[in-house]
Amino acid sequence: MEMRVIDTHCDTIGECIARSGGKITLQNNPGHINMEKLRQGGALAEFFAIFIPTHDSGAGKGVTLPPYDYFQFVYQAYLKELEANREFLAPAMNGADIRSNQESGKISSVLTVEDGVPLEGKMERLEEFYQKGVRLISFTWNYENSLGFPNSKDPEVMNRGLKQFGLDCVERMDQLGMLIDVSHLSDGGFWDIVQHSKKPFIASHSCCRALCNHTRNLTDEMLKALGEKGGVVGINFASQFLNEGAEHTDIDSVIRHMRHIRDKAGIDALGFGSDFDGISSTLEFQDYAGMPRIIQALSAHFTESEVDKICSGNMLRLIDETLK
Repeated sequence: MEMRVIDTHCDTIGECIARSGGKITLQNNPGHINMEKLRQGGALAEFFAIFIPTHDSGAGKGVTLPPYDYFQFVYQAYLKELEANREFLAPAMNGADIRSNQESGKISSVLTVEDGVPLEGKMERLEEFYQKGVRLISFTWNYENSLGFPNSKDPEVMNRGLKQFGLDCVERMDQLGMLIDVSHLSDGGFWDIVQHSKKPFIASHSCCRALCNHTRNLTDEMLKALGEKGGVVGINFASQFLNEGAEHTDIDSVIRHMRHIRDKAGIDALGFGSDFDGISSTLEFQDYAGMPRIIQALSAHFTESEVDKICSGNMLRLIDETLK
C-alpha cells in the first residue's frame, strides 16, 4: 500500500525561493524540496511556511523589510510558484480541497506563517491573512511579539503566557478556521492555548523534551495535553531536536521520538513536520525524496493502519476539524 504524506512545515518558499531573484524555484531547488522530490516522496500536501526573519536572524539574511512588508514579498513569490506549477500543485484551504486536488492528480499546498510578528497587534491583518489563504500561524519564533513569548532558557520568559492580543487571536482563529501552532512558543503560552482554544491545535515541527532536553521540544505533560485536545505533533527532522548536540539526523532517532509521542500523546497525535529547507543537519534520507525510507522503517514499530495515520490520516482528521 502506497502511503501519501502530509508534511506540516517547510521553509522552501521563504528561505530558498523568495530571496533568490528567480534563480531558485520549485522546479529547480537543489535543497530538500522541489516538485520532483515531492512526487518521489509521495506528497499529498505540503505546508509551505512564510518565515519572517527579524532581529539577528533578519540581519544575518540581509532582510531589511518590516515584517508585514516581508510577508507580502514572500507571498508574491508563493503565488508565482503556484501559477508556474499549476499542472502539479494546487492551493488547499481545507480537507475537501486536499481530496479534490488528489483526485485531479495534484499535490496540495497549504500556506502558513512562521512567527505572528507581522500581525503587530492588528486583528484586521489576521483577517487579511486568512483571506490570502493562510491556514496556520506559528504564534512566535524565537522572539517576543504582539501575541506572546518564545521558548527560552530563561525560566521567567519560558513561563510567560500569551498577551491579550494572543488570546484574542486564539478565539478568532478558532472562529475563522485556522490552525494554531505552538512550535517555538513559550511553555506558558502553550498552556494558555490548551486552556483557551476550543479546537485542536498543532505543534507543526517539534520533538520530545524527555528524549532531547531542548527548549523547542515538548514535555511529556504537553504531549499528553495536546493529544487530549485532539492535536497533532509534526516530527521535526532537525538533528539538535532529536539528539543533544547532534549534527546528523538518522532514521532511528526520528522513529524513537515518534514512538515516544505515540506513547505519551496517542497514535492519533503523530505526524510529519520536517522543517525541510529550514534545517542545516545532514540527513540519512537526504531530502523529501527519501521519505519512503522513513515510512518503510516505521513498519517495524507501527501497524499499517498506524503508519497511514502518521503519514496523512491524523492530519486530515485535524484539518477537517479545524480548517474552513
